[in-house]
Amino acid sequence: MIYGKYGRVLGIVLAGGKGERLMPLTKYRAKPAVPFAAKYRIIDFALSNLVNSGLYSIYVLVQFRSQSLNEHIERGWQFGGAMRGRDFFITSVPAQMWTGEHWYEGTADAVFQNLHLATMYDADHVCIFAADHIYKMDVEQMLQFHVDNRADVTVAANVVPTSEAWQFGCIDVDDTNKIINFVEKPKNPPQIPGRPGFSYVSMGNYIFEREALEEALIEDARDSQSTHDFGKDILPRIFGLCRMMAYDFPTNIIPGNDRPYWKDVGTIDAYWQAHMDLLQHPSQLTLFNPHWPIRTVSYADPPGFTYPVKGQHCSVVGALRAEGSRVLGATVHFSVLSRNCIIHPGAVLEECIIGQNVVIGEGCKLRRTIVDAHNTLPPNTVIGYDRQTDAERYHLDEKSGIVVVGMPSIKLRHAVDIPIQGMGESVPPRIGSF
Repeated sequence: MIYGKYGRVLGIVLAGGKGERLMPLTKYRAKPAVPFAAKYRIIDFALSNLVNSGLYSIYVLVQFRSQSLNEHIERGWQFGGAMRGRDFFITSVPAQMWTGEHWYEGTADAVFQNLHLATMYDADHVCIFAADHIYKMDVEQMLQFHVDNRADVTVAANVVPTSEAWQFGCIDVDDTNKIINFVEKPKNPPQIPGRPGFSYVSMGNYIFEREALEEALIEDARDSQSTHDFGKDILPRIFGLCRMMAYDFPTNIIPGNDRPYWKDVGTIDAYWQAHMDLLQHPSQLTLFNPHWPIRTVSYADPPGFTYPVKGQHCSVVGALRAEGSRVLGATVHFSVLSRNCIIHPGAVLEECIIGQNVVIGEGCKLRRTIVDAHNTLPPNTVIGYDRQTDAERYHLDEKSGIVVVGMPSIKLRHAVDIPIQGMGESVPPRIGSF
């Protein structure tokens, strides 16, 4: 348990990403706020890792389209009663513009603009973690590795086949896992000593000694040529100036006989595939571990309901379903149903992801389709069977063929699109935000 054991440990979660490759799911929300696995948001995984590890002092740095993300944190991630106080908080932090009238200009600049928070907290160690990946990780084990090795900086390193490592920022280490070089998307990735055919890639999760963090960010801020990014600028600049270690992520052990998991869901294809992975049994990413719960907002929704209607029997196979979802005389195979969606009689869904408050009309046929929140599909709508028609009417991911029905919007008098639910939960019924 991190709290109190390692001195003062501060968590900083980077949650400002636009997520442009996830459009149209990110048209009205930041990438960390994108729904995942029927009832969660992507950010819930990063926050659950920190809280489950015993780290209760967390700043979430937000920026683009952050309204629904702010509401989600406010409603689902606040400590109550005796837990409130200096050392027990999860707080959203927008760009404060202390250093000038500009937004965060990179991951490093986001932390630099908020260095005073680490100073005011009097942190000994600062854990900087990404909010836009799906992962399960016991952060305390990484912190213990960091302390045991007397590191100034520790980088979480995933192990991938060397043949695939060229897509990532690669980490070169010696036989003690001390970092000796960083290489961004190299043609010939460095291999792990003693493990031929495998390479370390950075996961974008770091632990810094506060003094090392302050020195690195202040120096970076003075460099007008820098992009102010941890992976591209900070780490390559300082690896030879301080003791920097690579933490072997696959060695992480999750309580409950569980395995570590990490997946970048930055594209429509990867996002859809991660959901399909969840529908396998056993799944690489299990949500059914009481020793390592993935936490989120709890709503007063009724249980899910399945019932034959109008002589139509129900067939639900390999489905992940949230509260309030109703399957009424429909077929749902290998699909994900979010909160309060309704699947009407005769509808057939195959390998689909259905958002909250979505209504699928009678006789609809959907295949390999993502329907974002608050949509109503008229009876007999067909999606996923004709690429040309789908491309004309919806968003078609060319690489995977996945079709996305974006969230509907309304047009204001000054011609600005806003989500159909308004900003957050301001439009009744109050059953969910965007």
